Amino acid sequence: MPLIAMFSAQPYDRRFFETANARHGFHISYHDVALSAESAVLAHGADGVCAFVNDTLDAATLEALSAQGVRFVAMRCAGFNNVDIAAAKRLGVAVVRVPAYSPEAVAEHALALLLTLNRRTHRAYNRVREGNFMLEGLLGMTLHGKTVGVIGTGRIGLATARIFRGFGCHLLGEDRYPCDDFTALGGEYVSRECLLAESDVVSLHCPLTDDTRYLIDAQALAAMKPGAMLINTSRGGLIDTRAVIESLKARRLGGLAIDVYEQETSLFFRDHSSDIIDDDVFQRLVTFPNVLITGHQGFFTQEALTEIAEVTLDNVACLMRGAPCANRVGD
Repeated sequence: MPLIAMFSAQPYDRRFFETANARHGFHISYHDVALSAESAVLAHGADGVCAFVNDTLDAATLEALSAQGVRFVAMRCAGFNNVDIAAAKRLGVAVVRVPAYSPEAVAEHALALLLTLNRRTHRAYNRVREGNFMLEGLLGMTLHGKTVGVIGTGRIGLATARIFRGFGCHLLGEDRYPCDDFTALGGEYVSRECLLAESDVVSLHCPLTDDTRYLIDAQALAAMKPGAMLINTSRGGLIDTRAVIESLKARRLGGLAIDVYEQETSLFFRDHSSDIIDDDVFQRLVTFPNVLITGHQGFFTQEALTEIAEVTLDNVACLMRGAPCANRVGD
């Protein structure tokens, strides 16, 4: 049976992968450290590695893995922007991923962020616990009838659009590949400029590529409707955080809710409660009362984790049999 070295492994990864592995019987070694060129030595003797969004799989890491006989990289996530696909192909290292898992999980989290930010329920919770029942400072807006711009209408974007439609929102979409299901919901595809100018809420659901990096920059923020809210549950690099801070300071952006952050690698999935966080940009973000941040937990449901584990191990089984794998990247 092949040996898989899992990096950035959390206790919940072990629970769900052990359950899914009952069908396969693979040998899995769990390492809580992130994968990098330096930590790649921990994969010695492994047939493949299992990595996550904040692991580093650049050319140097892949070369170190290949030199130890590693034949595949199994990403337990949809994104693979942290993998040097060209280097993997050159080295003959197969890369597989989980292209979609419980899109409703991320969609529901996007709505949870928006509802919390809009109605200030997190602040109200703390007030009531302190015996403060004043409503001043908790004013929100009614979502019914508002215009929501969904950038990226793949499975997660479409799931998000369905929920917004249930709230009675008007839907605008922008995607390189329009989806009939979005228009069937009553959504309308428009230019990005139109979407930003007309939307009361902008929700990001697109992958991070060279074309989408800093999709929301100073120019895009200036084009947004004054007072609009921005939601990002996709990839941190879609947003120029410094530009967002300037827009918040200018009282132009009405609110920001993010589950991802462009420099999250050194922060997320770790307990820093006793540390001094030296990321000044992040520390400035958390000072705004109209900013809500969660630590990349949009995927964190029982259903999504079950699907991630099962599909990841099915991908490995497919590679081991030498069979074509629909989830292979770079072919």
